[in-house]
Order: sequence, then C-alpha cells, then structure tokens
Amino acid sequence: MSSIGKKASFMSNGDGHSGNSGGTPKKGPSGRSYKTKAGLTKKPKKMRGRKLSSQRWLTRQLNDPFVSQTHDRGLRSRAAIKLEQMDDKHHFLKPHMKIVDLGCAPGGWLQIISKRCRLDAGIGCLVGIDLLETEAVAGSYILQGDIHDPLMLEEIKSHLEGKADIVLSDMAAATTGHRPTDHLRTMGLLEIAIDFADEVLADGGVFLAKAFRGGADKSLLGLLNERFEKVKHLKPAASRVESVETYLLATGYLRVEKAEKARD
Repeated sequence: MSSIGKKASFMSNGDGHSGNSGGTPKKGPSGRSYKTKAGLTKKPKKMRGRKLSSQRWLTRQLNDPFVSQTHDRGLRSRAAIKLEQMDDKHHFLKPHMKIVDLGCAPGGWLQIISKRCRLDAGIGCLVGIDLLETEAVAGSYILQGDIHDPLMLEEIKSHLEGKADIVLSDMAAATTGHRPTDHLRTMGLLEIAIDFADEVLADGGVFLAKAFRGGADKSLLGLLNERFEKVKHLKPAASRVESVETYLLATGYLRVEKAEKARD
C-alpha cells in the first residue's frame, strides 16, 4: 500500500443482445430493455477475437443507460449516480457538512458531494482518500495513501478541524471471480471503514459503506447496531440487478463509550 505523500488522493471509489426479427428489443442482463433510436439493442463493433465474457460486458456497457448518463453529465464514474440516487431517497448530504470519502478514486462521489453540500462556498470540508491518485475536484482535499497509516489519519483529522458529519466508503477489493473470497475481502474493507469512522465521526453522524448482498456478517452488523441508532440496506437503481453489491446506511452515531454504557 502507498505511503503518505505530500500530494493530496485514498482507497478507490469510487465502476450481445440484438433486436429480434419482430423489432422488439430483448432485455439486457439487468432485466431492462435498452433501445437504440431504431428500437434495437446496440451491439458493439469489432467483437471478433474477443472472449464471450468480454463481448457480453461490452454490450452491457454500451446499452446501460446509467453508463450513458455518466458520460453525458461529465461524471467520473457510474458510482456517482448510485450516491445521487441514495441521497435523493434518504437525504443524508446537507450543505456545508464535514465529510470523509474513503476509496474516492476516480472522484465520482466527490463530484456529487461537492455540489450537494455546496462546498464551493468555503464552509464545511470534504476529504477524499485513496491508494490511487485522484484528479482534483473543486471543494475537496484529496490524499493518496493508506488509511492504516497513523500520519494519514492525523492529516485527515487536522484538515477536518473537528469531527466529521459523514464517513462514506465505496472501497472494493479487486475481484478474483471466486465469490466467497471476494465477499471476505469486501467485508474486511467494511470493517476497516467502521474502525475509521470511530476515529473521526461526530455524535449523531452518518456512515455509508459498500457491502455484499447477504454478506453483512452478523459480527459487522452487530458493530453497526451498537454504534448507530438505525441501520438500513440500500440498493440504488444504478447498481445492476444481477450484482451482489449493496450499501449499508447507518445514522445517529453514538461514540463507542456511550454505546457501551447504553448496553450496561
């Protein structure tokens, strides 16, 4: 993992079907029907020599309306639309908040947060962190490094000048194709994000993190339920139906010592 550098960027956020003879489009992998102007599903060119899995991925990308929307709006990732949809429903992003975005590369979530929290006004702050370099986003302070690095944690705290209102995490481990292994890796990142939230989150704060459907182990859900008043599973429309990806939204943060007293 990267060591702390002078430059500010942290862990990465954070993305063939043709019409039938009757002209009616078939459904894509997510169950939606995607149409071109002619009413047919698009099929990418230059398929020869590609593996079948690559062909399917290219076709899905070409016909995914959220991928098109990402490009049309100048967003850096499809994940930006997921965050937007979750906030449209649950309203956790508010003007002038102090926010930390774990796994911020390539910067899609930073774009949405900066706009919705009106950070261009100079009130509140947004710190993004990833192992990968992330291009600057207006209103944000980006670090490149490892959240396990004590120096990095201190730099985040220093920039926040107090506690954070929200900790967000779209961190995802590189997939192996072996679902149990991928599940364990993602749950490990979720646990890291929870530990990080304990270090910087203000009382009453919000935590949002990527998880896997059916994969929020009881121990991790227990950690969240001990620390927050409410915990919900979210599945935004921009998250593909066939994906096991889900998000956990926890609100009403209680400091660990308060949670322990409440249990006693």
